[in-house]
Amino acid sequence: MSRWQRQLRAFVLLGALLSTLLMVFHSRVPDFMGVALLVDNSAPWLGLAVPVLLLVALGSKTRSAIAFALVPALVWLAGFGAAVVPLSWTVPKASAHTLTVSSQNIKAGTGAAVDSALELARGGSDVIALQELDAGSGQDVTAALNADYPHHYVVGTVGVWSKYPLSRSQPLDLGLGWKRALTTQVDTAAGSIRLYAVHAASARPNDHENRDEMLAQLAATLRADTSPSVIAVGDFNATSTDRSFSVLTETMDEPNQDEGMFGFTWPREPFGFMRLDHVLQRGLEVTSNTVVPAGESDHLAVRATVNLPGS
Repeated sequence: MSRWQRQLRAFVLLGALLSTLLMVFHSRVPDFMGVALLVDNSAPWLGLAVPVLLLVALGSKTRSAIAFALVPALVWLAGFGAAVVPLSWTVPKASAHTLTVSSQNIKAGTGAAVDSALELARGGSDVIALQELDAGSGQDVTAALNADYPHHYVVGTVGVWSKYPLSRSQPLDLGLGWKRALTTQVDTAAGSIRLYAVHAASARPNDHENRDEMLAQLAATLRADTSPSVIAVGDFNATSTDRSFSVLTETMDEPNQDEGMFGFTWPREPFGFMRLDHVLQRGLEVTSNTVVPAGESDHLAVRATVNLPGS
C-alpha cells in the first residue's frame, strides 16, 4: 500500500469515526458555545458525509477504507432511515369520518395571515392553527373564515379556527410568562379530539432556555392529559432530533410524510433544511401528513388527516 493510499484510508477512518459518533451521540454533546443545538439539529445532514467518504475510499483502492465508509451509512439508516419511509407505504385506510388539521407560522409583519388561512381552507382543512399573529390579524382571519369556520379561539399570537364546535378551551403559558400556546377540544359527531396549538420560544445558540422550558412543560402537560385522542401542532422551534424535543416524543408520535423524507418546513426559500413545525398525535390513525405552501410566510405549513375516533 502506497503512502498516498494510507493517507486516504486514514482520512476515511477519521471521517467515518467522527460522523458515526456524532450521529449516535449527538444528544450527549456538551452545550458549550451553542454547539449542542447546532449538532442536534443538523444530525440528519451528517449522512452527507457518506458519499464523500465513499468517493475517497474508492480513490484509495483499499477494501478497508470502503468498509470504514459503510459504517456511517449503516448508522444513518439505523438512526434516521425509519423517519424517511413514506407514510403512503403503510397508511391505514381513511374512514368515513376524518379530520384534517393544518398549522403554520404565518410570520408576523407580512400582513398575509388571511392569505395563509384562506389557502389552508381551500386545501380541505377542518381545523386551522396559526402562530405569530400580530395586531388585528386574528380578527381579520376570523372575519375571512367566519362562514365556514364559525368556531375559533385566539390567545395572544396563537389561534385556532374550526368547522366544528370548540369546548374546554384554555390558554397555556408553559412557563414563559405570557401566552404562546393554547388547548381546546374539537367536538364532532364522530368523536372529540383534544388539540394543542403551540408557538415555542425562539432557539439560538446560547439562547434556548425559554424554548427548552416550554417544551418540557408541554411534555408534562401532555403526559397528564388523559384524553384518549390528542393532537399537538405548531411551531416548536426544534427539530425531531433536538434533545429538548425528545421529551415530547416519549408520549406522542410524529407520523412520517406521505411521500417520505423529513418534511422540512424552514426556511421556505430557497429550500428547507429544518423541520421546526410538527404534527404530533396520540390515540389516532393518521391517514395523511404533508407540508404545503401558504401565504407569504418563511415557514411551510403542516397538514395532517386522521380518522376520527368514533368512525
